[in-house]
Amino acid sequence: MAKTISIINQKGGVGKTTTAVNLIAAIGSHGKRVLLCDIDPQGNSTSGFGIDKRSLKYSSYDVLVNNVPARDVIITTKFEGVDVLPSNMNLAGAELELVDMKGRESKLKNALLPLYNNYDFIFLDCPPSLGLITLNALCASDTLIVPIQCEYYALEGLSQLMSTVRQVKRLYNSLIELEGVVLTMYDGRLNLTQQVVAEVKKFFPKKVYASVIPRNVRLSEAPSFGLPIMYFDKSSKGSLAYEALAVEFLKQNRSR
Repeated sequence: MAKTISIINQKGGVGKTTTAVNLIAAIGSHGKRVLLCDIDPQGNSTSGFGIDKRSLKYSSYDVLVNNVPARDVIITTKFEGVDVLPSNMNLAGAELELVDMKGRESKLKNALLPLYNNYDFIFLDCPPSLGLITLNALCASDTLIVPIQCEYYALEGLSQLMSTVRQVKRLYNSLIELEGVVLTMYDGRLNLTQQVVAEVKKFFPKKVYASVIPRNVRLSEAPSFGLPIMYFDKSSKGSLAYEALAVEFLKQNRSR
């Protein structure tokens, strides 16, 4: 049965989608069956796997709002072990449409239930906000991964995120836990980086991954080719970093 993991941070530009695409591709290359659910209206992780957002017949919007079965929306990619439930800008209006629906916070969870036996892991790439779509993700998830950039405002908003998680745990999903924290845009030469790392470890004791994601030009270039970094430049620092993160993640989840 699949383990479901939200990749989440309501602050934009922290490497959330970069982590979703590249961690999932690396996990898939280890022989695991992985589903990426793109529930960010920007659809960047959809295009990160080379899927044309403009030509979609259905998207995650239709799953959430129109009750289209998820299996009818999923796209099998050319990348080992990876399927994608794609997203596009249609999802931008979903928050308003979900407001008056019965069981609105459980729409995604219920849609994913029939898929649990088909995958080892289901990852949810969340929008950079704490609205109804993100609430759906948290209600559907066993754990969450939080990417944090090694910059001055790194911890800004994190207390709000964790407060939301605690509220979800109390009201909707008592089992949700923090899977881990990924440090992104890492530059070990900078004093600021060391200070941020120390602060993050204080904020999330024993939950910070040892594998860190460096600033890397090749990581920035890969999405424009619709390729995860390991298929774009396998020997780059970015690719090696996400491979190390995948190994660390799988080690923690070796029972799956």
